[in-house]
Amino acid sequence: MKAPLIAIIDDDESVCTGMIDFVQSLGYDARSYRSAEAFLQSQERDGTACLISDVQMAGIGGLELQRILLAEGSSIPIIFITAFPDARLQQQAMQAGAACFLSKPCDGDTLVHCLETALGTTKPL
Repeated sequence: MKAPLIAIIDDDESVCTGMIDFVQSLGYDARSYRSAEAFLQSQERDGTACLISDVQMAGIGGLELQRILLAEGSSIPIIFITAFPDARLQQQAMQAGAACFLSKPCDGDTLVHCLETALGTTKPL
């Protein structure tokens, strides 16, 4: 059985590298993109099971990416991460269906829970 593909979108290379290592250590397949535009143009887009996206990036930001995907009818769950938490942006993201909205640096256990929730694999406590 093929591991779910997690796409990581962040313009900070160190965040992408660390997140890829962490996600792969959990047994998922992972790809990183330095921009939302790069993800939107990727061939792996249709096979993506979940997105982990920064909120604030040059060009298309995370919330705009969410709007684009929703307008296209995409149901890819999105976990947002941000260095600049903002209650208004969090509310917008969650109302539009985001799986989670986390502050950087995010706690590993919280990210695991968010991934499991987004992928529908949450284990009972």
